Amino acid sequence: MSQTPHSTSQLLRLGVAQAVLFVAGALLGRGVGLLLGLDAFGAGGYGNKEIFGILLIGLGGGGGVQLARAWYVRKYGNPRS
Repeated sequence: MSQTPHSTSQLLRLGVAQAVLFVAGALLGRGVGLLLGLDAFGAGGYGNKEIFGILLIGLGGGGGVQLARAWYVRKYGNPRS
């Protein structure tokens, strides 16, 4: 288990990739929600359509973060080990 720690530049790549893919995933989730008629920012308060729109945004953002993490682990190895 004595693996050398990841360099600062590698960890910076991980952080930037996670941030970028989080935003891209959230925007994708927002777009899918709008296509399905689930407007997270609807003027009608917080009904079922708004809640499911928010859920899609969260799932998209979280999926983007996980995608970036999988890319990093495949390229550089697990930063926690």
